[in-house]
Amino acid sequence: MSDASRIFISHAGRDRAWAQWARWHLEAAGYRTELDTIDWAPGTNFMQAMHEALHRGIPMLVLLSAAYLDPERYTTDEWTTRLAQRRKDPDAKLIPLRVDRVDLHGGLWSPIIVPDVFGLPPDEAVTVLVEAVRHVLDPPPAAALLAGPPAYPGQPVATAGAAGPRPPGSLPAVWNLPRRNPGFTGRDGMLNRLHDTLSGGSRVAVQALHGMGGVGKTQLALEYAHRFAGEYDLVWWIPAEQSELIGDHLATLAQKLRLVPAGTATPDAVEALHDHLRRVSRWLLVFDNAEERDHLAPWLPDGPGHLLITSRNPNWAGVATAVDVDVFTRNESIALLHTHLPHLDQGDADRLAEALGDLPLAVGQAAELLGETRLDVDSYLAELGEHAAELMRTGGPPAGYPAVLAATVTLTAERLRTADPAAGQLLYLCAWLGPEPIPADLFTVRPGLLPESLAGMAGRPVVVGRTLAQLARYGLARLTDTGPVLHRLVQAILRDTDPTPETDHSTIEQLLVAASPDDGTHPQWWPRWTALLPHILAADPAATSNPDLRWTAQRSVWHLAARGDARTALPLAERLYQAWTQRHGPDESSTLAAATTLAEIHRQLGHYQQARQLDEDTLTRRKVLGDDHPNTLTSANNLADDLRRVGEHERARELDEDTLARRRRVLGDDHPDTLSSANNLAEDMRRVGEHEQARELDEDTLARKRRVLGDDHPDTLNSANNFAADLRRVGEHEQARELDEDTLARRRRILGDDHPRTLNSANNLAIDLRRVGEHERARELDEDTLARYQRVLGNDHPDTLRSANNLAIDLAAMGEHERARELDEDTLARRRRVLGDDHPDTLTSANNFAADLRRVGEHERARELDEDTLARKRRVLGDDHPDTLTSANNLAIDLRRVGEHERARELDEDTLARRRRILGDDHPDTLRSANNLAVDLAAMGEHEQARELDEDTLARRRRILGDDHPSTLNSASNLAIDLDALGQHAKASQLRQQFRPPDLSES
Repeated sequence: MSDASRIFISHAGRDRAWAQWARWHLEAAGYRTELDTIDWAPGTNFMQAMHEALHRGIPMLVLLSAAYLDPERYTTDEWTTRLAQRRKDPDAKLIPLRVDRVDLHGGLWSPIIVPDVFGLPPDEAVTVLVEAVRHVLDPPPAAALLAGPPAYPGQPVATAGAAGPRPPGSLPAVWNLPRRNPGFTGRDGMLNRLHDTLSGGSRVAVQALHGMGGVGKTQLALEYAHRFAGEYDLVWWIPAEQSELIGDHLATLAQKLRLVPAGTATPDAVEALHDHLRRVSRWLLVFDNAEERDHLAPWLPDGPGHLLITSRNPNWAGVATAVDVDVFTRNESIALLHTHLPHLDQGDADRLAEALGDLPLAVGQAAELLGETRLDVDSYLAELGEHAAELMRTGGPPAGYPAVLAATVTLTAERLRTADPAAGQLLYLCAWLGPEPIPADLFTVRPGLLPESLAGMAGRPVVVGRTLAQLARYGLARLTDTGPVLHRLVQAILRDTDPTPETDHSTIEQLLVAASPDDGTHPQWWPRWTALLPHILAADPAATSNPDLRWTAQRSVWHLAARGDARTALPLAERLYQAWTQRHGPDESSTLAAATTLAEIHRQLGHYQQARQLDEDTLTRRKVLGDDHPNTLTSANNLADDLRRVGEHERARELDEDTLARRRRVLGDDHPDTLSSANNLAEDMRRVGEHEQARELDEDTLARKRRVLGDDHPDTLNSANNFAADLRRVGEHEQARELDEDTLARRRRILGDDHPRTLNSANNLAIDLRRVGEHERARELDEDTLARYQRVLGNDHPDTLRSANNLAIDLAAMGEHERARELDEDTLARRRRVLGDDHPDTLTSANNFAADLRRVGEHERARELDEDTLARKRRVLGDDHPDTLTSANNLAIDLRRVGEHERARELDEDTLARRRRILGDDHPDTLRSANNLAVDLAAMGEHEQARELDEDTLARRRRILGDDHPSTLNSASNLAIDLDALGQHAKASQLRQQFRPPDLSES
């Protein structure tokens, strides 16, 4: 049979039973079918396989239902694609059937005749199915009837010998299921996976991954039993909470099956039932709310049927395969809310679901209360935040649940305290932590801090582990590889009902302080801080009177900044600073520490003025400690950093010089804080053009940091990064490249690919590559770095704009002048808005945009912009600053391009003299000026002087940069022109054979 005769069955996950019913009967009728969950191997890309199925031209059987037509489901793509194919090609085969009472009027399906297969006698439903297919496809050759037919849902009676399965929704002859919950929402994927596991012959214990009542274990089992009842001839529900009554329930079933007469002793009846179930198939027994594996195991039958167990206890090893029942997905929570509150705004539904932790019972309670009272969402959330336990007691439980959440939690907690007082005490301590995995060693680090009932076992990790397991066994927590987890609402209810809240909260504060590392900056401690942070925040450090917890909280936020997550850290730091200022005053030590942390975060985010204001205020307040106090010097160091970033380089240098001198005297030359000051002073020197002094200081600082901190410490890598910048500034590009490559590799390994400092290293390596002529590699690295910066820091962050500036230089170097111009124009506009017109980075962008204008022939506009930029740089940076000389160099090019050769020559002569004095004769920028002055001389007919200067420049470039560097090639081309002008054509020709001619002037 050709592939075109295979029928693709398109269905919603909720309608899996219908899909399998249709598949069985079509296969029995001789047709070949394709059903995603059966015919697609594990690991198949579902969306790709669906796309291929839709475009193979095979017939599609569409099982229409309310779930299928939900616009949020993937099935929308399936049927809209096939309808579109039919409009283009009437031969595209579509076979629609309706499997529930979904309204098809007024939509795309309204003109199409759609037969119903639900609510029919089983034989009639099969006839409708097969006739619908035969209306589109020719009858296939006769085929053998398949074995093991599934059942038709919804019909009250069917027998094992019936021809073929019953339609979904039908119930077997023997059943006792509780009423199906008409409001059951979601869980389609979980139900289908459960069906697959059961069909594979496994016993399945449905346990709550979160280990608590309220996640809907019973509701899930009940929905499964109803949804797939058509596949069974016997479905029996057995309440298993009281294990001593399980035998009576099984005896009742034995009598229902007429295996034993009424009055038979329970053991005999159960034995008869077990014997019967070993010999028949197509049965499902559900043991609901079992508590102990060992108490239930003797009652479980063997045989070819299916067993389903629900329990809060996670321990079913050796008896059943565990299927984790977690809280709702967010979409499932919102769907349940909209079922009860159809006019609820999507954003409000999402806020509700978030606050309720997607716990099904809590979501159901909230939906019923809001529907009954018409309370607005803001008022409900406010009440939930203040009185969670009281709110979760309000009203009755949603349909299908025996009790409201507060009652479920408090009764279970009381049972735990009675059975195991130590576990009960530990439960209430955990309630004051966050709804994230709790490090088990939190309770073993300092046993002396624990209540007397726990102190004896705290030093024994195995005992602690078994005690924590009790929380999971009672369904009040779930165990993970990294520690137990309590749901946030369970914690809120326990806190509201804690018999000793002040004592327990104080104990948790002390435990968190004891468990926290001293260092928030080193990567080796970041995993520990990540594990502790949610629990530190849950302890409410903003309101604490414990100064040690305030210090711990401040360091935990600092660790976020250190690992490059300043965006997450900002609101936390702002909250702590504001709260502590109000509670303890602006001069209190933890308030000033919070101000320092907040300033650092603002600095990382590019909010330089906010950082400066905070640091200025902090320095003023800390001066009462004395000018030489370590905290005062820290504030001075930070303020200098702010000044440097807003372009006040001289003030920054003065402050850093003073701070370094004090730290050397107070702390010693090798103290990490002293080395940090040395690092910053070198940066100041670099910014004001004192490159050789910066190099000497950075080289010494790097050597000391390597010895004191180690090669891989983040501060050592900062110094390596800075020393490479010094090497680059003095023209030692190959050495800079080697150091930057090593630093980038280390930062990627230690900090990660997206850490801002790693991106800074990538940015610097790209500059090195460009300087040694590897423009394509530089461009690739700059493109990747810019994309990461934009994602991590945002489009307007100063570091992002620096990266954009560098990419534009790459584009220009590779001849993509229009793209370079567009990027430079955008970067200049952003820098003017973010940093101001006179900031050195803004002036760098103005300089580059003028170069773009020059390249596309807009020489007058370039001249105007370069004149303005040079005037600003002279005022802001001084006449001799290297960046000022770069602008002078560029303006001279503009003057030459518009024919003002004499002015260009004068400016180039002055620039060359300054660069020789400041940078040295062999610096690449000096040689650039020499090249340009030679061009001026040649343009004015002074060819002999031009030749002498070009010969000297070429010799220096060949020695420093190599014969193949673009700047060396440029000098060779210029010298050839000089030789031609002097009539030395043979020499010029020989030179041109060796070198290719690029552009003449260099910006």
